[in-house]
Amino acid sequence: MWNIIIPIVTLIAGLAGGFFIGVFYLKRQLESMQSNPEMLQKMAKQMGYNMNKQQMAKVQQMMKNQKFK
Repeated sequence: MWNIIIPIVTLIAGLAGGFFIGVFYLKRQLESMQSNPEMLQKMAKQMGYNMNKQQMAKVQQMMKNQKFK
């Protein structure tokens, strides 16, 4: 009986922990991109987008208006 319950509980705890760690990491990355245009430019290039300075400024302004809470 315990051979079935313990792995299931461990799996659920691992998934929940991984989710919350992932959310924390993503929120921290988005907050750091708000103040670091080089990081935002690098991410955009990795995604295949080439942005000029005007587009970068618009994206940063949109991110600053967004609340990551």
